Amino acid sequence: MWTTLMKLDLASVGIALSLGFIFVVLFEIFRINSYRAQTPPGPRPLPFVGTIPYFLKNPMEFIRSLSQYGEMTTVYLGRKPAIFLNTIQLVKEALVQNASSFSGRPHIPLLIWITDGLGILMATFGHSWRQQRRFALQMLRNFGLGKKSVEDRVTEEGSYLVLEMLKSEGKPFDAQHAIQNAVSNIICSIVFGDRFNYDNKHFAYLLEILKENIFLSGSFVGQVFNLLPIIKHFPGPHQKIYQNAEELKAFIRAAVKTHRETLDPDSPRDFIDAYLLEIEKQKSNEDSTFHEDNMVMSVADLFLAGTDTTATTISWGLIFLTQNPDVQERCHEEIVQVLGYDRLPSMIDRDKLPYTYATVHEIQRSANIVPFGVIHETTQPTKLRGYDIPKGTEILTNLTAILTDKEHWKYPDTFNPENFLDDNGHFFKPESFLPFSLGPRVCLGEILAKTELFLFITSLLQRSRFSWPPGVKWPDMNGIVGIVRSPEPFDIICHSRGSKE
Repeated sequence: MWTTLMKLDLASVGIALSLGFIFVVLFEIFRINSYRAQTPPGPRPLPFVGTIPYFLKNPMEFIRSLSQYGEMTTVYLGRKPAIFLNTIQLVKEALVQNASSFSGRPHIPLLIWITDGLGILMATFGHSWRQQRRFALQMLRNFGLGKKSVEDRVTEEGSYLVLEMLKSEGKPFDAQHAIQNAVSNIICSIVFGDRFNYDNKHFAYLLEILKENIFLSGSFVGQVFNLLPIIKHFPGPHQKIYQNAEELKAFIRAAVKTHRETLDPDSPRDFIDAYLLEIEKQKSNEDSTFHEDNMVMSVADLFLAGTDTTATTISWGLIFLTQNPDVQERCHEEIVQVLGYDRLPSMIDRDKLPYTYATVHEIQRSANIVPFGVIHETTQPTKLRGYDIPKGTEILTNLTAILTDKEHWKYPDTFNPENFLDDNGHFFKPESFLPFSLGPRVCLGEILAKTELFLFITSLLQRSRFSWPPGVKWPDMNGIVGIVRSPEPFDIICHSRGSKE
């Protein structure tokens, strides 16, 4: 046999390999066409890589194109079909009316690699997820979520943020770090029991790697890893994602160690103290999912969810407000008329500040920071609008289409707070406004995020005016699309406002 193989020339080997490759490609095309005959319409996928190349070429243009296929669109994440839900009615039908079938999370190799499937955000829809989410919601309430204490923290942090911004008064500066630090300080005070100064270099580094991982996970690097997870054993840019995640977890473990050494069982100070006590309480419970690894990932999830999304929304807000100075001035006039320059805003002021409150919501709508929602997965075979959907099908909500639906918005394609005002100038919220999603997987920190957005933005507009540096080009409004859609790096000018204006 060996002699026969030796006699094969290179041409024969080449022909055999070529024929084999052609056969595999033809089989893949046949497989895809078989799937496409049974699923909702969508763009034609390429063999093996699906529609990922179309997305990577121009993410926002690709997402905007999906609603042309109807209320449901099939895309291919590699070889696997996924379904986009393009209308609010369909999202409600799936995530609310059929919640048990549509509340799973898919096995995403990159995220499993760095989380081990633990925590809350990407945990499988099951016992562990229920225990961890229920506990997190309870502890967030206990440590101030929805109470005056968290509102006080946000109001106080808003004052620090204004002062930090005005340090660079009249000069172009990058405001995004200060915003990220301010937002993160709120969740840090709940989780770690403390805030961090804006000049804390170690904390600034942690915020930077957090932002870097959010970008890398949704970039070409992350997509390649999800297609070929075996590359985790080899060097490459994907290793930076793992390294960053390990550094964040090391920071959390150090905080846990300190908390364990100073823990007073009769007086828990924050989320970590409460979790340590819960571990002890559940020791004899065989069904318990409370252990240190789950705690570390739950804290990481809260840190991630409580920092980047709100901070990114406010950063987009500064761009929209400088592009629309008339909106900025009208908000300022309304705020000063109600609060003056010295009284800090509170959540009870929302009804007295309808235009400002509408502007905060319009910033969220226009920022559209999660343009295809947080990915879901079907937990069992199900049906939706006549289509049979197998268990394990990935489901995405096309928030881009929903937040710009011409049937539901007065000004779908432009920044205009009138989208949230009725004919009498009173605030109202259209049903298509769902930046926090719907159903059992609705954003864990929705109440906290709403508090932060209103109080931070109102504080900034009360005491500051923002303008774009003269002669500097506006950023690409498509932004940088990773897991979160962020604005390109930009500088802005902050001007102090005072009673003499």
